[in-house]
Amino acid sequence: MTGAKSTLLIDRRHFIKAAGASFLAALGPRSLYALERADAVFASGFRARDGSYGIATLSESGEIIDRLKLPARAHGMTTCHRSGMTVAFARRPGTFAMAFDPGGGVEPIVMHTPENRHFYGHGQFSPDGSILYASENDFEGNRGVIGLYDARDGFRRIAEFDAHGIGTHDMTVSDDGHLLVIANGGIETHPDFGRTKLNIDRMQPSLVLLDAKSGNLVQKHTMPEKLSQLSTRHVDLGEDGRIWFACQYEGPRNDLPPLAGYFSKGEDITFIDLPEETTEQLANYVGAIAVNRRDGIVGLTSPNGNAAVVLDEATGRVLSATTVREAAGVAAAAKGIIVSSYDGHFGDRLTDVAFDQHIVRLVE
Repeated sequence: MTGAKSTLLIDRRHFIKAAGASFLAALGPRSLYALERADAVFASGFRARDGSYGIATLSESGEIIDRLKLPARAHGMTTCHRSGMTVAFARRPGTFAMAFDPGGGVEPIVMHTPENRHFYGHGQFSPDGSILYASENDFEGNRGVIGLYDARDGFRRIAEFDAHGIGTHDMTVSDDGHLLVIANGGIETHPDFGRTKLNIDRMQPSLVLLDAKSGNLVQKHTMPEKLSQLSTRHVDLGEDGRIWFACQYEGPRNDLPPLAGYFSKGEDITFIDLPEETTEQLANYVGAIAVNRRDGIVGLTSPNGNAAVVLDEATGRVLSATTVREAAGVAAAAKGIIVSSYDGHFGDRLTDVAFDQHIVRLVE
């Protein structure tokens, strides 16, 4: 894993150049004006007032530049550093994912999981853009798997790796492409029971590293017995190979467990010792995490606690804790972090849609 700062985040000029004349010509005057003023461009799933679902492309000021319809509700998203193709994954237990070009140059591609699998809502491209990795549930086998899709051949599913855990939720890929980083939430589910959690009394949360080429297990951290109900849910990459993770606690409400931490290859996990008032504000539930490597900060959001918290990446110290009603997604912004909400806010702007749990900042 490398500690190099990402140089791939897109700016307005690159986005406009990549989008092309046909995309720009299709935008209305307000959308075009918003794009021309944008310093960074993001995407997020949303639910419209009529109950339909889609993906919004937005400026950092929260102005919606474009909208794309989805067949059902999405959860997480990922974007390819090489091609700019972006993928939205269905919310568990959905079986579709849609790959699209934010600039409109390529027709969207809808892919589906095979029989007895469903998406967990997250995935990531390999650095060279050739493979899309996706977290999936083998619900008959009660195990998490990582599906591999050929991004250069219509996103054809070509293989799967054992995730060495259950409730496989978020995942990412190391900067050098050698490792898959997996958060196994430890919660058993089955589509026959909807979104019901079937094993709260015997959860098995873990954090796993796999060899991205072979799928071989490189490293696995299971939660200590006293934290067996601490579901490891989301991950992001920090500086110098550090992997940050965020958790959702399924135990007693009055408990104050650690909700975030980090580890690196070959090292044990370290939990962040948050102040009691911050842990209480997060309400035992961190719904999203994002690292801004350039600024050296980590953003956490909690819809349950109506909170957005910013940590110092080097020390884990709380830099700010802000009340954000129904806080949902978080992403690295041009400066600091950007936060969305279920009630339609993106940053300081209120829009006419309800944003879903995650934001992706688009890349070149």
